[in-house]
Amino acid sequence: MAACLPLVLKLPSNVPFLRLLTEKYSHKKLLRCVTGPSPRGYAAKAEPAPEEKGPRFAGPLDHYGALIRDGTLREDDDQRAVLQTLDQLHRKLRGYSNTPTSIFSKFFPKPKPPNGYYIYGDVGTGKTMVMDLFYSYVEMEKKKRVHFHGFMLDVHKRIHRLKQSMPKRKAGKMAKSYDPIAPVAEEIGEEACLLCFDEFQVTDIADAMILKQLFENLFLRGVVVVATSNRPPQDLYKNGLQRVNFVPFIGVLQKYCQTLRLDAGIDYRKRNRPSAGKLYFLSSEPDAEASLDKMFDELAFKQNDITRPRILNVQKRKVRLEKACGTILDCTFEELCDRPLGASDYLEVSRLFDTVFIRHIPLLTLNKKTQARRLITLVDALYDHKVRVVILADYPLEEVFVHDSDHGHDESHVLMDDLGLKRDEASSLSIFSGEEEMFAFQRTISRLTEMQTEEYWLQGDRSAKP
Repeated sequence: MAACLPLVLKLPSNVPFLRLLTEKYSHKKLLRCVTGPSPRGYAAKAEPAPEEKGPRFAGPLDHYGALIRDGTLREDDDQRAVLQTLDQLHRKLRGYSNTPTSIFSKFFPKPKPPNGYYIYGDVGTGKTMVMDLFYSYVEMEKKKRVHFHGFMLDVHKRIHRLKQSMPKRKAGKMAKSYDPIAPVAEEIGEEACLLCFDEFQVTDIADAMILKQLFENLFLRGVVVVATSNRPPQDLYKNGLQRVNFVPFIGVLQKYCQTLRLDAGIDYRKRNRPSAGKLYFLSSEPDAEASLDKMFDELAFKQNDITRPRILNVQKRKVRLEKACGTILDCTFEELCDRPLGASDYLEVSRLFDTVFIRHIPLLTLNKKTQARRLITLVDALYDHKVRVVILADYPLEEVFVHDSDHGHDESHVLMDDLGLKRDEASSLSIFSGEEEMFAFQRTISRLTEMQTEEYWLQGDRSAKP
C-alpha cells in the first residue's frame, strides 16, 4: 500500500478572514448619520464613509484625541477611560466572526468571543458619543447599532412571525408547546456579531420576561454586546411587576458584559451653546400659538407639497395625523401621546419627518404617567434620528412632569383594584409610583435642551443632505 502523504495547504496571506481592514474616518464627521430600518426591521445607525482626503485615525481613542485638540470636545477623564477600554475591544474584534468564515473553519477551534461592555451613567455624560465612536471603527460587516426600544419591537415581531408560521393544530389535539425565543436569537446571531444598544432600559413586563433567555442564547452564539444606560445593571426594571423573574437576566448580563461607569457629573447637552432661536413656547405667552403657525408656514413654504392630513401605515395599522407638509409635521400632544401609540409609531414619524411641532403639552402628573411615558419614548426616537422639534407647553420644560400626590392618581387605584393589590403593597411598584417615568424624564429634559441648539437644528435639516 502506498504511503499516505500529508496534505499541506498553503493559504495566501491576504485571504479575507485574515486580512485586517482599515476603516478610518475624518474627525469632522460626528457619527450621526442615521439610516432607515435594517432588513429585519429595527433602525441602525451607520458610520460615515471614509474620505479620500483628510485626517485618518488608528481607532476611536485616536479620533477622540483629535476631537479634543481641535476644540470639538473638551477633555473628560471619564470619557477617555471608557474609550481606552473600548479601543482595546475594537482591536480584539478585528477579524472576529461568530459564524464560519471559510470551508476550513470547522477544522479549527471556534474563537472565544471577547466580553462586551455595559456603560452606565447620568444623562448627557457622553455615553452615546463614545459608543458611536467605537462602533464606527469596528472592522466587521455584521454589526448593528440599535436603539433598545427598536430592537425589542423587532424581537416581538419575529416571535409573532414564528408563532404564526407554526402549523395549526387539529380540533381535539393538544397543542405542543413551542418556544420561539431560541430561533429568534439564532436569526439575530446570524445577522450580527456585534450589537450596540443605546438607552438600554426595561420598563415593559413582556420584555422583562424574555430577556434572560434571549440574551443567554445570543451570548452562546458568540454575539458581543456593548450597551449604554442611565441605570446600573442591578437597577434595571427596578420595582417592576414580577421582578423576581427578571433578576436572573442581570446575572447573565454581568457574566458576559463588564460594567463601566461614565459619570463625571456634567450634562454636556446643557452646556452653553448657540441657540437655534426660540423653539420652546409657553401657552401663557401672548401670541404663542400664532408664532408656531408662522414658523410652520415658513418651513412649509420650502416644501414641494401642500398642507394636508397624513396617514401612516404602521404594522398593519393606520395612524392619522391631521396636519403635515412634506417633511414638516404639526401635531398636538393629544394626537401623539393621548392615543395608544408606541415606539414603532414614533420611529415611523422620525423616518418621515425632519421637523415636528408638538402643541399643548399639559402638566404631566401621576394621573398621566402613561402619556408621560409616551412622550419620553417619542423624544428618544426624535433625538436618535436628529428630528427637530418646536414645542408649545403649559409649563417650563423642567416643570412639565411632577411627582405630586396632591394631583391624585385615580387610574392607578382602579388598576390596583383590578389586579387585587392592596394600596400599601402596590405603592412601591414603579407602575404605580411614577418613579421610572420621573427618572427617565431627566433624559428627556436633557435631550430637549440639546434639541434647541443651533448645531442640532442644522444637523437635522434633511433638505441639505443627499
